[in-house]
Amino acid sequence: MNRMQNLQQVLTDTLAEKITSSTIDRGELTVEVAAEDILEVAKILRDDSRFGFEQAMDVCGVDYLQWGQEAAREMVKPARFAVVYHLLSIRNNWRLRLRVWLDDKMPMLPSVVGIWSGVDWFEREAFDLFGIVFEGHPDLRRILTDYGFIGHPFRKDFPLTGKVEVRYDPDKGSVVYEPVSLQPRILTPRIIREENFGG
Repeated sequence: MNRMQNLQQVLTDTLAEKITSSTIDRGELTVEVAAEDILEVAKILRDDSRFGFEQAMDVCGVDYLQWGQEAAREMVKPARFAVVYHLLSIRNNWRLRLRVWLDDKMPMLPSVVGIWSGVDWFEREAFDLFGIVFEGHPDLRRILTDYGFIGHPFRKDFPLTGKVEVRYDPDKGSVVYEPVSLQPRILTPRIIREENFGG
């Protein structure tokens, strides 16, 4: 049994009722838990010396809108949205991917800022770009898009060109919102050859 299989076994023994799925793929362990269990599981993963995941390296939202619809895909997704936590244990020298599936209509789950303070901006980013609400977050507001931005640009059903563009109007002395004015264009590759190429 290798180190990842050993970690998987200890996690399964400790969190048997909380783990909904556990897989090792390409040498990486992914564990799935329900949204209502995230705080309890996160505390155990951080505080139990057998795990020691003292750092959350990343938290990201995922939109699985069309996952499984292509003929090549066989995975059946339990929901459209998920939050994925990438955890690191320096003490034990291992990593863990923790995934939580969320409700399609109102994706929300408790914030883990109280457990790993470094996820503050990661949760804000997932809120801004995917519309995932982190209950109990100390300052949940947009972080990358403009204050008046409507929608969540990383959702797979978001229009590719957006709906409005923002610019500063010196005549009005303020920021103005206008419909997007992108002109369709065809990109052709430009080939640059050195002098006397091929001759």
